[in-house]
This record gives sequence, C-alpha cells and structure tokens, in this order.
Amino acid sequence: MVKNFVLDTNVLVHDPDCLEKFEDNILIIPFPVLEEIDKLKSKQGSLGQRARQMNRKLDEIRKDGDITKGVKLKSGGSVKILIFNEFNVTLPQFTAEHYKDNAILLYTLELKRRDKKPTILVTKDINLRVKADVLGIDTQDYLADKVEINELLSGVKEIDDASLRKTFTKVGSISVRDIEPEIFPNTFVDFGEGVYGRVDPEGKSVKKLSVNMDTSCWGIYPRNREQLFAYELLLDDRVKLISMPGIAGTGKTLLSLAAGMRKVNDEKLYERLLVSRPVIPMGQDIGYLPGSQEEKMKPWMQPIYDNLFLLFTNRHMDPDTFLKRSDKLGIEVLSYIRGRSIPNQFMIIDEAQNLTPHEVKTILTRIGEESKVILIGDPYQIDSIYLDTGSCGLVYAASRFISHPLAGHITLVKGERSELATAAAELL
Repeated sequence: MVKNFVLDTNVLVHDPDCLEKFEDNILIIPFPVLEEIDKLKSKQGSLGQRARQMNRKLDEIRKDGDITKGVKLKSGGSVKILIFNEFNVTLPQFTAEHYKDNAILLYTLELKRRDKKPTILVTKDINLRVKADVLGIDTQDYLADKVEINELLSGVKEIDDASLRKTFTKVGSISVRDIEPEIFPNTFVDFGEGVYGRVDPEGKSVKKLSVNMDTSCWGIYPRNREQLFAYELLLDDRVKLISMPGIAGTGKTLLSLAAGMRKVNDEKLYERLLVSRPVIPMGQDIGYLPGSQEEKMKPWMQPIYDNLFLLFTNRHMDPDTFLKRSDKLGIEVLSYIRGRSIPNQFMIIDEAQNLTPHEVKTILTRIGEESKVILIGDPYQIDSIYLDTGSCGLVYAASRFISHPLAGHITLVKGERSELATAAAELL
C-alpha cells in the first residue's frame, strides 16, 4: 500500500539523497521545512553544504512538474511540497507558537485528517517522535542508512577446530571452502590456542599473519589479539580502507599513528601522514575561539598531539619540531579537507563516529590513487545529536565495505590505556 511519508528537516540534511530511498511512496515536505532549509543553507561546514545540496535537488525536481501536486521520482514514488492555508486541527494548549517542529506536527495532523492513506512522520529528532506518538501520529526514524552492529562487524571469525588448526599450522594456509563459504575477504580467523589467520583480499584462502606480538611500529607493540589484527591491516598496503571502532583506551589512535609513521617516515611508501577529525564541539564551534587557525585547532587535535608525543619520545624526537620542519605529517580539522584530492597519503580520520554516512561518502570519494584511509572512533560516544550507533558514518562505512577486497575491519575491544580507563568505559 502506498503511504505518505512526511519528512522532517533533519532527514533531508542528514542524507540529501534520501528522496530516492522510499520506494513507490509519496514523500511530503511541509512548507515550514523549506523555511528551515533556507536558514541552514548559509551555515558554514557540512551542514550548510548538505542544505544547499538539498535545495539544488528540489530545484531540479520542480522543473519536471508542479511540485505542489507531486512530481514523480526515479524510485517510482513522488515528492510533494505541502502548503495548508487553513487548518481544521489544533495542537494541545501551551504548545509553543512559531516553533517549526510544532508546525510540522500540525501539517502532519491536517494531512492525516484529509488523506486516508497511512501517514508517517519521518524524523531523526527523538523528542519530536515522542510528541508525534502522543498526538496519535505514526512516526519512525530515518532507516535507510541504519545498521545493526553484530558479530559480523567484529572482523573476527572464531573456529575452534583441532583438525583445521593442525592443518593450518602445518601448511600455513587453508581454503575458505574448508571453513565457511560466506566468510569475507580480510576477515580474521581464530583457530584457537593462539593460532590466527586472515582471509586474503581475493577471499579464496586463509593465510598466516605477516605480523606477530613482537611487531613494533615506533616502539608500539600489540598487546592483545585485536591490536595484532589491527597491525596486520594497517601494515598491508593492499588494504586501502580500514574501519576500526573501539571504546576509549583500546589504542585506535596510537596504533594508527604508529603504523602511519612507519609507512611514511621509515618505509617511505606514502608521501604524507594526514590526520584529521571532525569539529563536533560540546559547546562553542571553532569560529568562536580566539587566535589563528592553528591555535583554534589545538583543543580538538590535542588527543592526536598526545599520542604523537608518546611516539616521538620513543624516538627521542620533538614532535613540534618535526611538524614545523617536515612536510611528512599534517594535522588538520576535517572541514579543511573537504573538496580536496588526496593522492598517495596515509590518512587517519579520528572520531569518525561523529560523521554522517553522507559525509563519509563525500570524504572517501575525494581519495586519490595509492592512498590508504583509516576510520577510527567509538560508536558508543557520539556527540552529534542526530546520529546514533546504528546510523553513524563509521559503522555505516564498515557495513557497506564488509565484503569488499579493498577494505578491512577490526573492532578493538580491550582497553589498554589503564585499568581505571577500561573500568570507566565499561561502567560509566
């Protein structure tokens, strides 16, 4: 049955391609939503960029017909801008006037009264979903880029089989068909008793790891199974994209930086190590801080500097001097990366859980030849109000690339920063 889906502003700017993801249903954009998009289009950064992109899409759509009556989409559905000059429904007493969320609720209620088709409000705003439910409006989150985190995204397949373990230990490899036909490329296999292998990028056989617990990058050794697997991916130049989620203190940033410095500075396989992270502050935005660009960046990039200080201390080097004198290492806020082409670089994107799926796509489509990208972050510590564990860019990218030979994935699970940090991550 064809349904009416009323789209909130946050859905349109979360994913400007969302209009083609509702199959053959009718997409309703209330006029107040256009007002909100109009205000957002002048904002700096990715939010303003996505609002402008949505504006351009609607401008193209209206050329194909009267958008107030409905214009057909490639998906088979249609999109309509909804305008009501009179309302026969009212909101509860004390509802704030001139509040766009309430205007969207009013439009949805009026549409529900006039149109007998099932009407559903789609919004990423949890409170708006609660208010809609109170008013008797069917509502849901935007589900097109939702991903369920499960054992598939751990990056590890455990097979405690004595016969397979013996064969693998003796021969050094084993056919994927002898294990499980559906196992993906670059998945790690734990045969038990400390015997590990990895599915090759072609997805045909499981081979021994090229690293071990004595492998060092700038004085940093793996301390657990997942860190060992992380080094296996980080040091393999065939793997161009690595997604590495994990709770605080599991070593995501330190391992990535250590491997990056080895690849760039020691092996000289990449021209530059580029480290970046999104600016999602718990308070003021970057523009309100005093000082130069470098001074403004310092609070957001301090965790990177802290890890670099440890690495450079192992080499008896000064990180500040290296940064000033060498072009081998660059540290930038992600806002300044957008729009560039990035060839032959070892790129680490920290706090990737704060990126939307659309932002991750925008970044990865800018990556040039011979570059390697590492997405790291904690999907359970998200600062963006419209993202959650199942819809953040880090998890979304991992799920979409799970079977691709160019990509590898490993979830770090054991905290190694300190006993207190691990306990805090688990208990608080």
